[in-house]
Amino acid sequence: MKASQFYLSTLKEAPQDAELKSHQLMIRAGFIKRLSSGLYSWMPVGLRVLKKVENIIREEMNKAGGIELLMPAIQPSDLWNETQRWDLFGPQMLKIKDRHDNDFCFGPTHEEVITDIVRKEIKSYKQLPINFYQIQTKFRDEIRPRFGVMRAREFLMKDSYSFHANEESLQETYKAMFEAYNKIFTQLGLNYRSVAADSGAIGGDSSHEFHVLADSGEDLIAFSDQSDYAANIEKATTQIQANPKQKSLPTAKIHTPSISTINSLVGYFQCNLDQILKSIAFVADGELVICFLAGNREINLIKLQKILAVEKLHMAKDADLEKNNLFPGYIGPQGIDHIRQIFDHSVLAMKNMICGANELDYHLKDFNFQQTPSCHDISNVIEGDLSPDGKGQLKFCRGIEVGHIFQLGKKYSEAMSANFLDEQGVSQTLTMGCYGIGVSRIVAAAVEQNNDDNGMILPQSIAPFEVVIIPIGINKSDLVKNECLKIYHSLKENNFDVLLDDRDLRPGIMFAESDLIGIPHRIVVGEKSLNLGEVEYKGRKDQEAYNISLNDVVENLKKVTKTI
Repeated sequence: MKASQFYLSTLKEAPQDAELKSHQLMIRAGFIKRLSSGLYSWMPVGLRVLKKVENIIREEMNKAGGIELLMPAIQPSDLWNETQRWDLFGPQMLKIKDRHDNDFCFGPTHEEVITDIVRKEIKSYKQLPINFYQIQTKFRDEIRPRFGVMRAREFLMKDSYSFHANEESLQETYKAMFEAYNKIFTQLGLNYRSVAADSGAIGGDSSHEFHVLADSGEDLIAFSDQSDYAANIEKATTQIQANPKQKSLPTAKIHTPSISTINSLVGYFQCNLDQILKSIAFVADGELVICFLAGNREINLIKLQKILAVEKLHMAKDADLEKNNLFPGYIGPQGIDHIRQIFDHSVLAMKNMICGANELDYHLKDFNFQQTPSCHDISNVIEGDLSPDGKGQLKFCRGIEVGHIFQLGKKYSEAMSANFLDEQGVSQTLTMGCYGIGVSRIVAAAVEQNNDDNGMILPQSIAPFEVVIIPIGINKSDLVKNECLKIYHSLKENNFDVLLDDRDLRPGIMFAESDLIGIPHRIVVGEKSLNLGEVEYKGRKDQEAYNISLNDVVENLKKVTKTI
């Protein structure tokens, strides 16, 4: 590609509303142009990167047995009503009507559509398993679109759906997809982690997320410092070890007027947070529930809602507590057997606790349970916790979620009567898997992870061009022009994705733009070096440039590209 026949449009400054580095650089580099809130046009240089990401995903999906199709972006409400998600999905779904007043949505996901296709097409176990995928535009009406294409309303996604005769077949495909995703993100050149995750609104029995590691990531990941264990903070758990050696002390009721917060208790009793038995009250499907956990831990609402098996969960108000003669800041487990109580497993390690006395202005000191209560994991892990596999301690890092795979089971196939005939001719319900990758988000995540003060440092596999040739005075020297064209054509013949910057610009501008858009390799051609039979080479990550033989440009580039 010659720059004079391409379109580059860069900016010196990023817009003030661009918060993340990736957003700033993608705007400055001319990758994207904002149309409206959460809506972006992909410009030619950015589209090249997007297509390279897409092609890597497609190649690995095909190798793993995926079959590509393309489903409509606009979906009828009838299908969503079958799964009862038309209202359940919430305000993120953009709903529209056609001229006949029929309800449609701009698809945020495609479980219903693919299940409808399969229930009409797949009839026999002989056609199973099968794994369909697409690369399609999705729309989710984010309440606060931000960070450019990292959290846009319209985005490009690879979503695939597998269908099986049984759970064992699903496990095989799930494992194949897990391995394919690892190959995809490795080939993309990204530093990433696969982590155990919660299935969220999609539903299902088991899931894993794939995160590009970056300090600006919205997701917190817990990982073991001595094993491969890693999980999203919503899913992460730990081993709680009891302390049987500590002796139980006599319980005392202490007058604690106006001391009703955790911090005030720490100050008053001169104790640590983990000595306080914290209480948090919820209303779960209309029932009051009191949760107890160590004072240094936070409730994990996702875990709690699963333990309670309820649809609606919210913090209790003071009025909810007053109805049960409870006092905010003074709630403890003693004497409230008539109220449902849930104990976090952190309680197992606690002795001689400080907790509420269920009496205004009073707390209990050195409280101990007569019998160990039944406990559940309803809290977030903290750094330093034991890894659940018993190997090492948990550490934290931040990640940007770019992929998510689910074992859906029969959630959608049962709701939509997607059945097949087994070997005995008996009708059975299909078992499903779901596997998504945020294609456009990967570009932003790659930029967020790979940049410096001069711009992007994109992995070679997805950079807009692999090599840029920058001539010094191309319009003033026939020697420079001719040698540039020779190098250009030689690189193209050897399958390098090369940009010849033949624009009549100052070298400094061309250097700055090639750094900004993240081209990994730069060849500078000038009369002085050509007279010595050399050109200048610089890698995007290198501090210094160096000269290489004019006759060895292709071979040198083959060597350096293999090492990346």
